[in-house]
Amino acid sequence: MKKIGFLSFGHWTPSPGSGTRSAADALLQSIELAVAAEELGADGAYVRVHHFARQLASPFPLLAAMGARTSRIELGTAVIDMRYENPLYMAEEAGAADLISGGRLQLGLSRGSPEQVVDGWRHFGHAPAEGETDADMGRRHAQVFLDVLRGQGFAQPNPHPMFPNPPGLLRLEPHSEGLRERIWWGSGSDATAVWAAQQGMNLQSSTLKDDETGEPFHIQQARQIRAYHAAWQAAGHARAPRVSVSRSIFPLLDDRDRAYFGRGRKEQDQVGYLDEKTRAIFGRSYAAEPDALVGQLRADEAIAAADTLLLTIPNQLGVDYCAHVIGGVLQHVAPALGWR
Repeated sequence: MKKIGFLSFGHWTPSPGSGTRSAADALLQSIELAVAAEELGADGAYVRVHHFARQLASPFPLLAAMGARTSRIELGTAVIDMRYENPLYMAEEAGAADLISGGRLQLGLSRGSPEQVVDGWRHFGHAPAEGETDADMGRRHAQVFLDVLRGQGFAQPNPHPMFPNPPGLLRLEPHSEGLRERIWWGSGSDATAVWAAQQGMNLQSSTLKDDETGEPFHIQQARQIRAYHAAWQAAGHARAPRVSVSRSIFPLLDDRDRAYFGRGRKEQDQVGYLDEKTRAIFGRSYAAEPDALVGQLRADEAIAAADTLLLTIPNQLGVDYCAHVIGGVLQHVAPALGWR
């Protein structure tokens, strides 16, 4: 295990028990948690993007603000639903946020998952082309985004521009060199992991994937990672890829931890249906004393196969508690798993 970061869904709700009662709370606390995680020695601060929901939705202002407040930690998404995105405008936003952070963005993309509203991407002005599914559209948007991140000119300049142009076709600005190699694909199946490798993207695999064999979640996820690596090698890419997995991990260090997570819930994989056709398997959570956690996590084949571990954090419990969880993993669990 080379890197460990946190992943926040950025939930907020105006209820008495929530530590994030507004969108402002969720955004500002995400910035503060990135600062705290960097101070603790964590390697990454990642956010999930959901539209039409009381969660984080517009990642680039947030990532830019996180970048301005930190100096070392990786900043990323897991994931941006590409069905909703104008890929050219997104490339400009991503370039700007990456430059502000000094080249620390790690952007996870995906074709998307079931959302809060029916065909929400249509409200953003997007529709599949004839013969396309919405998933096809998301992958097409991703391919356009990847293409323009290469920084090659493609637009014919105006012969009478307002400002002088460099020679040749024009590219989108600002361009951030190297960002193309820091794009990830959030994959829920073996087939899409292979597609991500063929496109030259890093792989993000979360706590949810298609139940393709009926085996335990971590075994299916490890198989997915092996398929990805094989496809990457077959594609002949020059650089080494990266792979992340997400886990809910809670060391039980004090009475708060035991009250929140010490009741033995969700310690087994769960199987359900994302829609009428898609049977999915949800990975278990881990909550135990540190020594017991180390043993459990060593048996997780997907964690062993990945180079990056993202800790899903309960953001509504507040910055201090989430920092406590991250610090507990980094101090009491991660070194035994080979971190640093």
